[in-house]
Amino acid sequence: MVTGSKGVAHRLGGLADELPDDFLAAFQNALVRWYKGQQRDLPWRRTRDPYAIWVSEIMLQQTRVDQVMPYFLRFLEAFPTVHALASASLGQVLKVWEGLGYYARARNMHAAARQIVNEHGGRVPDSMKTISALPGIGPYTAPAILSIAYDQDYAVVDGNVVRVLCRVFMIDQDPREGSIKHRLRQLAERLLPRGKASVFNQALMELGALACTPKTPSCESCPLRTLCKARTLGDPSSLPRRPAGTPKPHYQVTAGIIWKGDEILIAQRNPKGLLGSMWEFPGGKQEAGESLEQCLRREVKEELDVEISIEHHLTTVRHTYTHFRITLHAFQCVYVTGEPKALGCADWRWVGVEELGGYPFARADQRILAAVLGAR
Repeated sequence: MVTGSKGVAHRLGGLADELPDDFLAAFQNALVRWYKGQQRDLPWRRTRDPYAIWVSEIMLQQTRVDQVMPYFLRFLEAFPTVHALASASLGQVLKVWEGLGYYARARNMHAAARQIVNEHGGRVPDSMKTISALPGIGPYTAPAILSIAYDQDYAVVDGNVVRVLCRVFMIDQDPREGSIKHRLRQLAERLLPRGKASVFNQALMELGALACTPKTPSCESCPLRTLCKARTLGDPSSLPRRPAGTPKPHYQVTAGIIWKGDEILIAQRNPKGLLGSMWEFPGGKQEAGESLEQCLRREVKEELDVEISIEHHLTTVRHTYTHFRITLHAFQCVYVTGEPKALGCADWRWVGVEELGGYPFARADQRILAAVLGAR
């Protein structure tokens, strides 16, 4: 640690052009030294393959590392190269992704893989302009791939990095505001040691994941403790500032396990929107004044143009999405009449129980499927 760095930290105002060279050296050296001793052994850190790093960065969006690891290994086993991913069907990709959530990520990766094969010879692009034109690769993911896979000098500013920077520089405004976002990116760019972006970016993200955590930061073991204004002048756990959130709306939703002989009617969601292209047990959201049974009959008629008879309640599933919550009521039903049509869905199938496992279902419908199998 550079002598006098604590005093330097007191004088900093959180502006990139105010960062003196001794502060930069202290920050960079302490962080990288800590990372080399504390980094987790994660499978995507054992490779510099841009394809594998791309897969990991997409999976890690809004998903914890412990959840991602088995999916990452399974995904690369199923699709070891960009060409393998591009040649697979979307259904195959969604089935391997099943349960990881945020399925637009899988759809975008599949589309991007085909674009990479068709336009770039199967090589993940190494230029910002080209890689940013791929589906699903935005202002965070592009710098992450280019810096980690190709060691290009781009700063990465994810949630972990935002938290570290807000605390080190005691930025007490909402980091989602445009001016604060810009300020944080300027700081990250200024802190970046040229030619060492891969290690530095991973170290900064790792610090946020392991030490500078949201609720109980481990300040005493933090390599930046003498540089951190929030530790010296305030309460690190109070940053970053977040306005009080509004409660998530809650909806009552129905689903029907619709039998015709030994087969069940399932529907594929439209490709755009929540859970696009995933399969589900037909149903939908309850409207005011409806009973659950009335809701289910109406939704099945609107979605597939068939009439059903509802026998009994099977199970109730509670699930939380990013912006809302649902209570999903599943009923055992019998098909009555009507030729199924894809009116409010992308496709439909009559499927034997033993075949259901071959279709990608979202997590809530997987729990219904488990109840169906249990009832059998």
